[in-house]
Amino acid sequence: MTAAKDAPGTIDAYIAGFPWDVQKLLREVRGTIRKAAPDAEEAMKYGIPTFVLNGNLVHFAAFKQHIGFYPTPSGIEKFKDELSRYKGAKGSVQFPLDEPIPLKLIERIVAFRVKEARAKSAAKKR
Repeated sequence: MTAAKDAPGTIDAYIAGFPWDVQKLLREVRGTIRKAAPDAEEAMKYGIPTFVLNGNLVHFAAFKQHIGFYPTPSGIEKFKDELSRYKGAKGSVQFPLDEPIPLKLIERIVAFRVKEARAKSAAKKR
C-alpha cells in the first residue's frame, strides 16, 4: 500500500490503481457497503476507502493476496463465528483474492455497524 501522502484522493482513483480483476472485487465490496449503508458518506481516510456515518463506519482496501475489511472491533466480534475461517485481527478481516468475497456477510456486518452508529448518535443527543 502506498503512503497516505501519496494515496489517491478518491475511492474511484484508489480502485483504478489496481489490476482489472481486483478492481472488480473492490467495486463489488463498495457496492455492497453502499447498499447496506445508503446514508453513509464515502471518504479516503488512512489512504484507504472509508464509509462514514456518525464517525468511521467501515474501511476496505486491496493488498497483494487479499481484500482487507475493517468494520471495527465490534463488527468483528459480533460476526466472529462466521469470520473465523479468515485471517484477521481485533478490527479487521482478510478475504483472500482467490476465493469468493462473502458479500452477503459484508452486507450484514455493515448493517450491524449502521445500527451501532445510529444508536451512538442517538445516545449523544440525549
